[in-house]
Amino acid sequence: MKFLIQRVTSASVTVDGETIGRIGRGFLVLIGVSDTDTEAVADRMIRKMIGLRIFEDENGKTNLNLASVGGSLLLISQFTLYADCKDGNRPAFIKAGAPAHAEKLYNYILEKCGEMVPVTEHGQFGADMKVALVNDGPFTVMLDSQELFKMGTVPGR
Repeated sequence: MKFLIQRVTSASVTVDGETIGRIGRGFLVLIGVSDTDTEAVADRMIRKMIGLRIFEDENGKTNLNLASVGGSLLLISQFTLYADCKDGNRPAFIKAGAPAHAEKLYNYILEKCGEMVPVTEHGQFGADMKVALVNDGPFTVMLDSQELFKMGTVPGR
């Protein structure tokens, strides 16, 4: 599982000309799911994301997490995070999760984040979305479950 987290001052997502999600200060998170991902992996990724201290404190140090600043979440499904660009110029997406599996986990992530963060907005799985953001910093972090966790030790795997 991959979370591309962008610290933003604002972000929105539009489908067919209609804004379906909008936040102020917080995280815009692009979420990629692979076929080997589970709810246990999602739980660990969510805890890691929510706990990230990447907002500045009164001394300009990145010491504050999302809750400390009253931040919001905008969560967008993004299978292209699993693009394989090793061969040729056309990316392959065979490492991305099958749509049914990915949508199930994406919805699970939306539900769990909604329980933890009062303002949790989202895109529409599988839709052609237009995402707008003002990246604060800019500050962008990639969380990759394969790098963060020894996958053999994740409960439920």
